[in-house]
Amino acid sequence: MNNKEFKNAFDFIVKEKGVDEETIIEAMGNGLAAAYKKETGEDADIRPEINTENGMIKLFKRMTVVEELENEDQELCLEEAVEIKPDAQIGDVIETEVTPDDFGRVAISVAKQVVLQKLREAERNKIMDEMRDKEDEMMVGFLAMEDNRNYYVDLGKARGILPKNELIPGETLKMGESVKVYIVKVEETTKGPSIKLSRKHYGFVKRLFELEIPEFQDGLLLMHGVAREAGVRSKVAISSTSPNVDPIGSCIGEKGRRIANIIKSLNGEKVDLIPYSNDPEEFIANALSPAKNLNVSVQDEKSKEALVITDDDNLSLAIGKKGINIKLASKLTRYKLNIKTLNEINKEINK
Repeated sequence: MNNKEFKNAFDFIVKEKGVDEETIIEAMGNGLAAAYKKETGEDADIRPEINTENGMIKLFKRMTVVEELENEDQELCLEEAVEIKPDAQIGDVIETEVTPDDFGRVAISVAKQVVLQKLREAERNKIMDEMRDKEDEMMVGFLAMEDNRNYYVDLGKARGILPKNELIPGETLKMGESVKVYIVKVEETTKGPSIKLSRKHYGFVKRLFELEIPEFQDGLLLMHGVAREAGVRSKVAISSTSPNVDPIGSCIGEKGRRIANIIKSLNGEKVDLIPYSNDPEEFIANALSPAKNLNVSVQDEKSKEALVITDDDNLSLAIGKKGINIKLASKLTRYKLNIKTLNEINKEINK
């Protein structure tokens, strides 16, 4: 079967779909073998031979030489075998060409469906391999669709799911506009990769900083953690690896441009830049910013508990509206924080 159209189609699929030749040849071979079996009704062992240079396709039936026939579609008795191959012996496998002059519409249709299925599988696997490496990363996509619960974001070769409850509270998105998204998880399903996206995940803040501030990529700045209450406030712990680089100033940028860009991407969410310290008491005091004049003492290093003593003026700042500030500081430092005022401490002492 010499078919120039087949060769042209084959070359197009390899180049356009990016699927390797062996995968396509295997898929076509399986499809052609299935088509032959369907047309003839035989349960034969068919070996396809496909020449990608000239489009020549041949089918060979493989028959095993046996003493007693049990499966006429796959076996030959010795007497029949020696007529084809004079030196045939029991156990030999003899091939004979059985390429039909015309497979017919049904056969071609079956082959086409099998090939398309294999190609879809190969494409899904390729996309899965590419997207698996993107987990915990940020990508920019376009809002392609929405339903009652989700937005569907076009990420190029794949489409991700952005649940509406994973948006930054208060923000609105419009169809067709570009959007930055954090890839929370990539899972393989029968329909291809399932890509779960978020804009309220703390990792979204982390990747925004790395995107906007090149010193993180250069290793001049280090990020030690992010605690976030999406739409309200984030706390980002940072330090510098160079005495010549100010971590806070680098994140703020000239005329505040860098931090302004980050806050804009966060829909106005407040961001506290927290100087990191190896000293847990100093780190906790920093994390409770904007509160000042705090006295911190680690009570139990094993259970990660610390006592924070503050004056009355800084108590509300340390706790924050609805307890957000102390909650985020606790997440960032990984310490359970007990906060008391000087008056409360004095009362306890005098009891």
